Amino acid sequence: MRNRKGFTLVELSIVLVVIGLLIGGVLKGKSMIDNAKQKRVKGDVDGIVAATYNYQDKYGFLPGDDTTNLATGTLAVAGCTGGNGDGSIGTTAERICAWRAIIAAGFVSGDKTKTTEATVAKTSPYGGQYVFRSGNNIGGSGMSGNYIQVLNVPLEVIEDLDRKYDDGIYNTGEITSTVAYTATSTAASDLNWIAF
Repeated sequence: MRNRKGFTLVELSIVLVVIGLLIGGVLKGKSMIDNAKQKRVKGDVDGIVAATYNYQDKYGFLPGDDTTNLATGTLAVAGCTGGNGDGSIGTTAERICAWRAIIAAGFVSGDKTKTTEATVAKTSPYGGQYVFRSGNNIGGSGMSGNYIQVLNVPLEVIEDLDRKYDDGIYNTGEITSTVAYTATSTAASDLNWIAF
């Protein structure tokens, strides 16, 4: 009689348990990474808001909206010859100079010599930038003023942040999305965070 070699049911069971544990560990690890990215977005927005208020306390204006010629002042930000002082970071020049001013003042890290929003603004963990915006009826919320917009964030992430830190509704409150959470598209959206 020939001796057949093969796996026993016990050996197969052990292999299946090990594979299950590995898959479970990978899924848990992905969940931890996703949560860390969301917490980083929250921390980054809080840091930008703090830098904005610190700048305002020190210099008397919102960054970018500062009527002072920053090119010749102590901050030496070439090209930032002054905002209009209306309390809004509304023009393209003010948005770029807002970043350059808080960098030059030492409130956030970065390169104050960059002259476009895409190059001077901080990058989120999702690849888009944090940009200053000002407007009316922000994201359909009915709210107006200055806010931080985080570009190209997955819609499910915006919804999750909205549930954790606001009201969970895409077009109301301090966190809004440019796309309804019920949208079938999995494309990225822009997160509007009305933080100041």
